[in-house]
Amino acid sequence: MTLDKVTGHLSKNLPEGQVYCHVCPHACKLAPGQVGACRARGNVDGAVVPLGYGRVTSIAVDPVEKKPLARWKPGHTVLSLGGYGCNLHCPWCQNHEISQVGEQGVPWREVLPEDIAALAERLHAEDPRMAGVAYTYNEPLVSWEFVRDCAELVHEAGLANVLVSAGCVNAQVIAAVAPLIDAANIDLKSFSPATYRTCAGDLATVQETIRMLAAAPACHLEVTTLVVPGVNDTREEMDELAGWLASVDPAITLHVTRFHPAYRMRDRGPTPVPLVYELADVARAHLAHVYTGNC
Repeated sequence: MTLDKVTGHLSKNLPEGQVYCHVCPHACKLAPGQVGACRARGNVDGAVVPLGYGRVTSIAVDPVEKKPLARWKPGHTVLSLGGYGCNLHCPWCQNHEISQVGEQGVPWREVLPEDIAALAERLHAEDPRMAGVAYTYNEPLVSWEFVRDCAELVHEAGLANVLVSAGCVNAQVIAAVAPLIDAANIDLKSFSPATYRTCAGDLATVQETIRMLAAAPACHLEVTTLVVPGVNDTREEMDELAGWLASVDPAITLHVTRFHPAYRMRDRGPTPVPLVYELADVARAHLAHVYTGNC
């Protein structure tokens, strides 16, 4: 397999026009015209292409603290943009209106990488606290070629790139984008492989993403864990999760965040605030930088 600079697709040809997509562990086998589990990649003329390339559903200027990033350029803002689709299917998804749909499920407009870089430059000229561009809201790496192409132009403009991702993509994709990323927040949903399977994800793949970004010299890394009642809310799991993060890099910042009912998980109330604080204290036994969110 090779990483094609033009289309960026990772594919292996199969008989009768079918192809495998190798962007994530799903390894979707796609017939001509078929779309993958992420709803943002498909088989076009025998090649896997990012159907969501440049199709922006959401764009805003956000504080970096909203990503969340607690220890990277505090007080700055970023131009945040998202598309549609996600290769995970978490029942508690906070952005399901865009992440769990394809091109027919949400309004979008085409915005090219040069448009994004030019807008970021203009916003930075108006306010130097505008630090760069964040790829966020849905899962940006299902259209990682767009992230790469934008990020290259943003760097050429002297601005920064921020990645907010669930991190469930194969190592080839992370290797391609990591040199362009200045700060990242990876959503570590649980430390249980079984929980990841309920989300159509893979814990080992996310762990490898975290390892690779932690090792990237220019990338500041933070991690978020949303505490969902009855799913990942035990002291034992948080102790294991934070201990593993510390073994990768004790400087990693962890956000322990409160769940609010959403999407297909409205059968329970928000995470009790005292529990969020308790689990944050468990994590602090391993990590120096632990923050609570949504409390």
